[in-house]
Amino acid sequence: MLIESLNHPAPEALLAFLRAHLHARVTLHLAGEVEVLYAGRATSMAEAGDRLLLVKPDGSLQVHGPRGVKPVNWQPRTDHLSAELDGGCVVLHAERRSPAEVVRVRVIGCVQVTALNLADEALFLLQGSEAQMQQALAHAPHLIEEGLTVLDRELLVGVGGIDLYARDAQGRYVVVELKRGKAGHDAVHQLGRYVDAVRTQVSAPVRGILAAPDITVPALKVAQAAGLEYVKVDALPQVQEEARQPMLF
Repeated sequence: MLIESLNHPAPEALLAFLRAHLHARVTLHLAGEVEVLYAGRATSMAEAGDRLLLVKPDGSLQVHGPRGVKPVNWQPRTDHLSAELDGGCVVLHAERRSPAEVVRVRVIGCVQVTALNLADEALFLLQGSEAQMQQALAHAPHLIEEGLTVLDRELLVGVGGIDLYARDAQGRYVVVELKRGKAGHDAVHQLGRYVDAVRTQVSAPVRGILAAPDITVPALKVAQAAGLEYVKVDALPQVQEEARQPMLF
């Protein structure tokens, strides 16, 4: 994670550090006294003060003060980042072409600057179990596709149980495989087996849809090559639990 860190660097050392890492697609974190000038659709200036400067691998830039969660200044995307010495201070320029904007950060004194390689491979899971995901999407199939009508849940075919068995607006049968986390090859192959099984039992066209919050790039390529579809589902409606069968007494 940690690539390099400097404590109380001189301006020349700070400039060399920034030039070495600005375009390396790493995360830069700088703590020190800075002033910030923004020019674009408006003009603003944050006078010199203790700030935290954050530059992310996508080029976005944020300058935070000691309080609150909102940055004092920020640039959501940059087309060009550069650093130079000006009057004995390092000045960082973050430019954007459309709309034309520039954020100019003048570092008066740097306490610490760090270059980090942050990897975010955390698995995102939809809240609840796959059974709850199935129930929610059965009640709101439009989140998968407009015009979709659910015919059955956990429909048993020769190779297992189909999460959602549906019909689309054109009358085609649709086999839906649900995953509450990032889908991979196993989910694609499972969906393919279900679609093949249904095609042996009906004469109408059959589609296959994999619904999940995310999918790996190799799995998506395999799905597309097999004529299967992927639909991103990252939010579910709240549905009431289905009433249980009443007791005799």
